[in-house]
Amino acid sequence: MPFASSESARIVTNIPAENAYNSLKKSGLEISLRQLRLSTGKRINNASDDVAAYITSRALQARNGALKASLKVVGDAKNITNIAMDSLDNITELITLIKDSTSGAASGAMGTDEKIALAKAAWRMAQQIQTVVDSTVFGGRQLLDGTYSVNFYIATNASNDLLSMAVNLSTSNPEFNVESNNFDLNSIATTNFAGITGLDLSSLNSVNDMDLGIFADSVINVTLTSLTEALNNVSKTAAFVGGISNRLDSQTSLIEEQVTNYNAAISRLEDADVAMEQLSLIKAQFLQQTSLTSLSQANQNPQAFLQLLQQ
Repeated sequence: MPFASSESARIVTNIPAENAYNSLKKSGLEISLRQLRLSTGKRINNASDDVAAYITSRALQARNGALKASLKVVGDAKNITNIAMDSLDNITELITLIKDSTSGAASGAMGTDEKIALAKAAWRMAQQIQTVVDSTVFGGRQLLDGTYSVNFYIATNASNDLLSMAVNLSTSNPEFNVESNNFDLNSIATTNFAGITGLDLSSLNSVNDMDLGIFADSVINVTLTSLTEALNNVSKTAAFVGGISNRLDSQTSLIEEQVTNYNAAISRLEDADVAMEQLSLIKAQFLQQTSLTSLSQANQNPQAFLQLLQQ
């Protein structure tokens, strides 16, 4: 804190000039600080600006970075559920077509040739189901072949432990709510299609005029019932995937809101108040000018005492 000196008759040590110089230096530093904040838009440009706020803002930035990374992971999981749901919808339509062909074959008006034609048409749909299963791929892995099960880390807690969400599309997932707990959509390779015991869609290709197989009058009602149950199981599975998708939507919304809130908290700590900084800059510039004037006047004071030494 500077003090005004009344001992102005000193010429070796010019205290008023030193006070003016110190004030000039201080106002210069203040101008430099305000210009830096205005040019960067940041109140905190280094740790020395505000030690406590610097630590807090860096912790918030680290948390915000983790949230943004989680948002990308949630997006990947959402892509998987969308792809799986689209494929399950397609399979539902194909099973419906197979069921329609079977219903047509159950009509007493159909002859053997017509039933064989309907069975072959249904077989083409079964082949297409396998194509859908084989081509439903994400990240180099098939989603509907009964092997896909992955944990996605969608958040972190206060201890930085990862919080995960499972996307389990494997055949043994009990959450599909399929009675046999063996949901297999490989229509050409399984004898228990869609978790229905004994439903072998490859049998459609074996229907002929000597043996109508699953289209025979004695078993066609069982075939229809099995297809209905398979259709129901696929719908249950699609509903399961839809539930995961809804949860991912909720998590996406949560993370986006949290990122916004963290950005607001970081901004409150770090960002400069432009209006306030401009006011402080003007004040510092004014003090700089007055300090220069005072310094000039203080440096002239010793000249007056030289007259005492004149002869």
